[in-house]
Amino acid sequence: MRRLIFIAMLAVAGSAQVRAQDAAAGEKVFGTCKLCHQIGENAKNGVGPNLNGVIGRKSGSVPGYSYSVANKESGITWDEATFREYIKDPKAKVPGTKMIYAGLKDEQKTNDLVAFLKQFDADGKKK
Repeated sequence: MRRLIFIAMLAVAGSAQVRAQDAAAGEKVFGTCKLCHQIGENAKNGVGPNLNGVIGRKSGSVPGYSYSVANKESGITWDEATFREYIKDPKAKVPGTKMIYAGLKDEQKTNDLVAFLKQFDADGKKK
């Protein structure tokens, strides 16, 4: 019986580690995002807006980027929960967005991506 409880405790502890956010792994996930977005001190707008300070930023607010009307008028401020919902299925969260991305369905990769993005303030400096 003790052995079974110990194994169950290890399984629970192991699953907690899987759910932890890993910014280094998130940088790898961001590799896909790099096709359209930049982040960091020298980030510029490209096909998509730069993502400096995205967590905590109002949607449609990066100067110099031409957003869709849907994004500008969404009323969204990107907190973690909203970003997770959006990145899973951008067109479902903001119908009319011009972001062409099927979505990130893997929860662990999303956790890691959020950890990576949260490192950067609005000026692209790591916190």
